[in-house]
Parts: sequence; structure tokens; C-alpha cells
Amino acid sequence: MAAPRLSRREIMKLAAAGVAGYSQSGWLENLAADTATNPQRRRACILLWMNGGPSQMDTFDLKPGHANGGPFREIQTSVPGIRISEHLPRLARNMNDMVLIRSMSTREGDHGRGTFYLRTGYLPQGAVQYPTLGSLVSKELGSDESPLPNFVAIAPYRLFNPAAYGPGFLGPRFAPLIVGEGRFGAQVNNDNYRENLRVPDLEAPAEVRGQFNARVDLLQDMERDFVNRHPGLSPASHRTAYERAVRLMRTAASTAFNLEDEPARLRDAYGRNTFGQGCLLARRLVERGVPFVEVNLGSIAGNAIGWDTHNQNFNAVRQLSQVLDPAWGTLMEDLRDRGLLETTLIVWMGEFGRTPRINGQQGRDHYPNAWTTVLAGGGVRGGRVVGATSPDGMTVQAERPTSVPDLLATACRALGIDPSHQNISNIIRPIRVVDPAARPIREILA
Repeated sequence: MAAPRLSRREIMKLAAAGVAGYSQSGWLENLAADTATNPQRRRACILLWMNGGPSQMDTFDLKPGHANGGPFREIQTSVPGIRISEHLPRLARNMNDMVLIRSMSTREGDHGRGTFYLRTGYLPQGAVQYPTLGSLVSKELGSDESPLPNFVAIAPYRLFNPAAYGPGFLGPRFAPLIVGEGRFGAQVNNDNYRENLRVPDLEAPAEVRGQFNARVDLLQDMERDFVNRHPGLSPASHRTAYERAVRLMRTAASTAFNLEDEPARLRDAYGRNTFGQGCLLARRLVERGVPFVEVNLGSIAGNAIGWDTHNQNFNAVRQLSQVLDPAWGTLMEDLRDRGLLETTLIVWMGEFGRTPRINGQQGRDHYPNAWTTVLAGGGVRGGRVVGATSPDGMTVQAERPTSVPDLLATACRALGIDPSHQNISNIIRPIRVVDPAARPIREILA
């Protein structure tokens, strides 16, 4: 007999009441299906962050036949005339839903500043504590009723600029749930991904399970009293963190993080590594209404430098592409099969690109002058290329340069967010979601 079909609101009420065991009877799966097909479904964003700065010349803007081009060949995609790297065949099949922005240009060639700029839309200067993109999106699209966090960051590598990953002046309510932590030398081709993607302490220890609710209620009473007597950011952060943890622990929503529920064949298709399984987790989360998830791809097994390819660029990019392609391609196909791609925007980017010229160590150095980002899925008209670079890859052609605010304003529009909306900052000054000089790329907006 089929499991009873409940509305999303009814399931949320059961979850909030602490009803246990309903995922085994299919109720949580019904929630995911209801969320996907609900005409009122809000949009979601998955950020694929390429830590270190990926080489545009060896991924999405190859220059075959030029001295700067390198050894990689181009392949034809599903869209006539659009060609990308031979090491991205699955993405080539999904090009109808992708937009290549080949005309990115900034002045920020430092990892820390570039990371901050791309993730917040503002340069790190002055006293304003700018929020990261995920915090902005979760504020605009998130729900206070959801038992799941509105912003989840999977294996973020925060060393370059920790402030680029935080909620800034939006406060702890819009901070991400961190799942794993990116680091140099992280292994992707062994069992490490199980540990990397585990959310610790989701269940109360067996020895206190019976007293768990009473202890939590006592703690919340103490937290409430303390915050009332000592208002401020630190007490509020502490209380918010505990409230979010308890909400997850008291409901079956935490099973969203259980990848063992997925068919082995699908998990294999994503790739049995931290990035691949992170993309699968991202799908499970947006399927259940989480509006923003980011997944980091940096260091991998046998390649501790990630996309920061000053040395042996081509070996590194080949290895990274072999992780990126199946994960991202399968993510798009999985979302499409579930009716989720039309409402889920995928953003692929790093902090800058790499030099067209190849250095003496067969590497490419930092290059913010002319590089590529990608938008895919919901809210954009796929199968297009925005802008172009010169035949040697050194400069952006004059007709369509794209700034970071332009990119982020376009992403906001695709998500149904007004980029001119203002939030009050930590210095009591209104700050727009995106810099007012931004020009959304209207020709690609659906």
C-alpha cells in the first residue's frame, strides 16, 4: 500500500512536533516530491566553488592552435558552435542548459581579495562586514519554518579569506551549516568522503536519550534568560547555533544528510569522492527546500594544489576535470529528471582565472583580466555564450565585458531576487544586495 500523501505544511508540523520514524514509511520522500512539484516552490541556488582559480583556457575557453592554448583538445557540445575541453564530455552533453560567460574581468589577482569579491560582490574595505552570497540568498528565499538550515556549505576552504564565507552584517541567523572542511591534500578517491560529509552529533548519545528533551528545554530557558540580560552578537550567535542544532536533532529532516538512501548506481555516477557526493547531497537538500547550497572543489588525491596551478597545470586540470565533469553533469541530469532544474540555478566560479601564457613550470598563474564563469539551470536561457576573449586569451573583447556585480546581479534576477534590495549593515548604513553599478545580463535571463 502506498504511503499516505501529506502536504509539505502537514509534514513540517509533524517534524516540528518531533514525530519519529516517518521517513521509513515514505513521508519524508513525499515531502521532497511535494516540494519539487509545488507550483509555489521557491528557487534555489547551488554554488560550485572552484577554490584556487580555475584555468579558463583548459576548461571553457580553449584556444587551439595558439601558443597559449596548451595540449587539450576541444570537443563539440550539444549546442552547435559551442566547444569546451575534451575532459568535460558529460557537461558537453548538457550545454543546452548552460551559459558560458567568457568575459569576466576584475583587478583582483590575490586569493583573499578575489575570494571575497566573488562571494560578496564587494571589495574588502572599510568597516562594513559584507555577507557572503549564500547568506544573502538564504535571507531572501529561506523559511524560518524549515527544520533544515537555509544555507549549507559543503567542504568550504576558508583559509584564503574566512570573512568571505560568513553572514557578515546579516548576523548568525544567516550563517551556513558547515559540512566538512576543505583543506590541502584532501583525498577524494577513498573513503574519506564519508567522514568529510558527516554532520556530527545529529543524534543524542544513547545514555542520555531519555532525558534529552528535558535537558534541551532547560538549556533553552537558560539561553533565553541570558540573552535577555546580555543582548549582543555573541550571545545571539550562541543561542542561534544551539537552536538550529536542536531543530535538526528533534526532527527526521536530518535524514537528508544520509546518502546511503540513494541507489549505489547513482552515487557511482556522481563519483565516490567528496565533491561528487557533495553534489548529490546538494541535490537532496534543494529537493527538500534548502535555498542555497555550496560545494567546494579544491585539492584532490594526488593534487594538493587544487586549481591554483602555478606548476604542472595540465596534469592538475585533467585530474580536477575528471572529478568535476561526472559530478556536475550528473547533478544537472538528476535535477532535470526530478523536475528541479527549472527552479535551481547552478553557479560555477572561482576567485579568478589563470594566465593564458604558460610559465616555465608548465603552469598558469593568477589572471583576473579575462576569464570564465558559468551559469546553468533555472532562470537562465541555456545554450549560449556571453562575451569573448581575444585569440590569445589575454583580453576581453570590448562589446561585452562582465564585472562581478554584473554576474551576481544576473544570478539574483535568475533567482527572483531584486539586486537593488537593501539591508541595514553593521554601521547602520543601507547596503544593496549587489553594487548599484551592476548591469544584469538580460539577454540570458529566462
